[in-house]
Amino acid sequence: MKRLTNEELLALIHKATEGDSQALETVLLSVQDLVFNLSLRMLGTFPDAEDAAQDILLKIITHLSTFKGESLFSTWVFRIAANYLKTYKKHMFAKFPLSFEFYGEDIVHANIHEAPDLTQDVERSVLAEELKLSCTNVMLQCLDAESRCIFILGTMFKVDSHIAGEILGISPEAYRQRLSRTRRKMADFLKEYCGEYGAGKCHCAERVNYAIQSHRIHPGQLDFSSAVPGQIMMEVKEAMEEIDDLSQEFSFCKTYQSPEKLKEYIEGFLRSDTFSVVGKASDAEAAN
Repeated sequence: MKRLTNEELLALIHKATEGDSQALETVLLSVQDLVFNLSLRMLGTFPDAEDAAQDILLKIITHLSTFKGESLFSTWVFRIAANYLKTYKKHMFAKFPLSFEFYGEDIVHANIHEAPDLTQDVERSVLAEELKLSCTNVMLQCLDAESRCIFILGTMFKVDSHIAGEILGISPEAYRQRLSRTRRKMADFLKEYCGEYGAGKCHCAERVNYAIQSHRIHPGQLDFSSAVPGQIMMEVKEAMEEIDDLSQEFSFCKTYQSPEKLKEYIEGFLRSDTFSVVGKASDAEAAN
């Protein structure tokens, strides 16, 4: 869909809060990719991101009447999503947390050459690209939730430091300092271990079978590769604030299309009996 101006969004939000379901659908579709991409980077897997994105979109619906236009709508959405995702505990990496130490040990000591051929006739280059996208996304899970959110906002979405501070409840100066430290930590890890983006010995093509054996990728379900539309691939050097010279280090950050079933969820929800109940709850909240 075409990009909506803030004025157009305000008009649609006004209609939506008065019960126009078509306007509400348009509002939700305008931010679904933002919500899904933030969820995916914060949580690490497509299934977890889809579940969380649905929860966040429901929160947007039930709180929409509280949006007064005092900030950009995207800023308001970011705040809701970030607050929800920082404390989200139902995802895989909340149960099995990662660290840079663990990730580095696996890169150095994994018996990658002992894994059998599990490619199922899928081109190794295709699987290597899937592993690259998956690995760099999962690597974000080595950061604590707050640092991860700061890195994503500054590196992927190019959020202005004043707005990011407002979203996270910290000063712009604190945000810039933490973003710089986090980017340096990520860059140091890449330089030491990653042969794709740094000077390390780890190369995705050599680890494909090990990754399949470890259930990190599946030849029949290439979630990451299939969700990156070529015309909107976004390299970080075009999307970051230039507060240091690390932009080349993070060219792995792509923009993903939200799954079609997320759009279907929105459409189905707005046509369900549940929506009328939520709408009444939202009206009651606005009146209080």
